[in-house]
Amino acid sequence: MSGRGDSEISETGEDRTEAPDELHVEEPADDEDPAQVARRARWTAAAAGVLLTLAGLSASVMRATGSAPALVPAAYACGAAVCALAAFLGSRGRTRRALWLLVTGVMVMALGDQFD
Repeated sequence: MSGRGDSEISETGEDRTEAPDELHVEEPADDEDPAQVARRARWTAAAAGVLLTLAGLSASVMRATGSAPALVPAAYACGAAVCALAAFLGSRGRTRRALWLLVTGVMVMALGDQFD
């Protein structure tokens, strides 16, 4: 016998083409409204954007008052602006773009922190 062992008929005659139970993926509940799922995604994207914006702005103010180079607070402020844009897009339903902008904003803040 050649090929995959789980796709052949075993010696006892039982068909082994069904997926094992541990690989079964749970499907979402039928009573969950797609509009509710979309609304939850918008709120999550907007809240994460606002939270990261506030964190970036506060880090920018703290770094501006210290002895850090001017590039560091500017990077935090730019990252916060990108996160604010992500919060806006997330509240409008563009959650995929908002996610990528949140990642980009945090990366800009982290890059600016490397110059410290």
